[in-house]
Amino acid sequence: MRLVADVPHERYKIQIFNYNAKYIVKIELAQFEQIFKISEMDVNGLEDVKKMITDQILKNSLDRFITMRTDWSEAYKNINV
Repeated sequence: MRLVADVPHERYKIQIFNYNAKYIVKIELAQFEQIFKISEMDVNGLEDVKKMITDQILKNSLDRFITMRTDWSEAYKNINV
């Protein structure tokens, strides 16, 4: 897997990789991460992939990160029972 871009952002660590004829967009926040895979055939290169990283997708990612944190907190309680 080859790193092809770091996308600057004040809240998230966003990286784009290229692997196996796919672009892989990784969005990280604290100990959680989300990954989106896009076929190279569905876009016209790296710039198209960057254009897909919109405010709306990042807002939706934040909502998922909050859900992930809640799920993890609930699962963590199982070891303290």
